[in-house]
Amino acid sequence: MQRTVPNGVSLRVGLPPAILLVVILAVLWIVGVPPAAAQSADRGADVYEAKCAACHTIGGGPLVGPDLEGVSERRDPEWLARWIAEPDAMLAEGDPIAVEMLAEFNDVPMPNLGLADAEVQALVAYLESLSGAAAPVAPEPVKAAAGPFKPDSGTGKALFEGTNRFDNGGPPCLACHSIAGIGALGGGALGPDLTGAYGKFGADGIVSVLATTPFQTMKPIFDDQPLTPEEQAHLAEFLSRAAVSKRTAASVGQLALLGLVGAVFLLLVMQFLWRRRLREVRRPMVARSRERIERAKQAQEEQRYATPGTESR
Repeated sequence: MQRTVPNGVSLRVGLPPAILLVVILAVLWIVGVPPAAAQSADRGADVYEAKCAACHTIGGGPLVGPDLEGVSERRDPEWLARWIAEPDAMLAEGDPIAVEMLAEFNDVPMPNLGLADAEVQALVAYLESLSGAAAPVAPEPVKAAAGPFKPDSGTGKALFEGTNRFDNGGPPCLACHSIAGIGALGGGALGPDLTGAYGKFGADGIVSVLATTPFQTMKPIFDDQPLTPEEQAHLAEFLSRAAVSKRTAASVGQLALLGLVGAVFLLLVMQFLWRRRLREVRRPMVARSRERIERAKQAQEEQRYATPGTESR
């Protein structure tokens, strides 16, 4: 088709106007407007960095949890979405894959991150977008400390106990955790015993946990009061030493002795508090018993004196 436009310019159009318009709009869409899937994947990347990177890598090997490279190919999308949304429920239900992963990764359960449905779908889209593509370069592990100093297990122990305060004001580990080699009582019971934590998480895992404190009970506390790199290094060194130590027979004996002393102390306290009450209860009982005995004696005496008179009649 050939058209003549003003100024004598000849314009040859090889496509009908409607088709040409569709082609132009498609080009503009591809070039200027990213598809919804791409937008979702970009949002998923943000969710991954904020919620997942503390325990997982993509192509960098296992950390606290598994490497997520190719996970969308290994797992069904519906299963993966539900696992991201409610891992605690799937473990409670005994999902075989979830139970197998729990055993593989040292019985450290994946916490429920409280993600919205849109965040879950965005994260799944991000992981799917990596399938078949070159895996992103895994970030370098967070170094526990970078400096000329050497991590010291003694300093780590002092930080754990609270003898040395954390620079940013966080509470000492001993407030919530116990560990071998720390006194007879061993520490708090809110969190797990950390004697075997280094062996469970490994060197890189411990570094990541101390740097990001990803657990639900720790995150609200240490997000605003993070450990310094030096503190992380000292604690990691202390935990690595504690992993090969055990509670000594002397500490076990101390615990038994403390238990016995505590039981005796409670008995003494109960005796002190209840002795007056018991005395007040016993006194009326003894008085009533004496009254009954006295009445019985009087009745016997009256009966004995009354019998001769009856016979004389």
